[in-house]
Amino acid sequence: MGPAVTLETKVELGGTGCVDEVRNLWLELHRHERSVAPALPLVPDELSWSRRRSLYIRWLELEQGFLALARNRAGVVGYAFVRLDQGSDDTFALGERYGELYSLSVAPAWRGRGIGTLLLDFVDAELTSRGILDLTVAVMIGNSAAQRLYERRGLQPAEIVLYRFGSCHGCARRRGSSP
Repeated sequence: MGPAVTLETKVELGGTGCVDEVRNLWLELHRHERSVAPALPLVPDELSWSRRRSLYIRWLELEQGFLALARNRAGVVGYAFVRLDQGSDDTFALGERYGELYSLSVAPAWRGRGIGTLLLDFVDAELTSRGILDLTVAVMIGNSAAQRLYERRGLQPAEIVLYRFGSCHGCARRRGSSP
């Protein structure tokens, strides 16, 4: 493991022109999700990126999200994407505006050095500057390290989302039913 995060790593906001800079980081996260939840039918990497890229660009263009980039001499070593929701939630006591940490990824060579914490600190400060106090995040089943990180920062489990993967090939066998 290399040196800890130094003052040389800075987090900054990025616009639509920066989205392609996080492609490899997204693909690393997508592969990591596959490794922690191998039984789930995840879409292929390039399809996943194409869809994710479109969401990021649309939300940035509509000012419904922001992209935080952690940069140092090695380039972009991590990022966070936060989607901004208008209107209170119908179940949970959230403000009229709240954020959803939609993605957080740190390059494998830079994990465990505080980049994720640096990004989350930036996200919290950016949300506060916009008058937003509430934050949600979904964690892939099996990604207990991510869940522990978020819980250490004050987030708490609130719901479990279940999926029926009826349109994918081979899912019936994964669910335990006969072929």
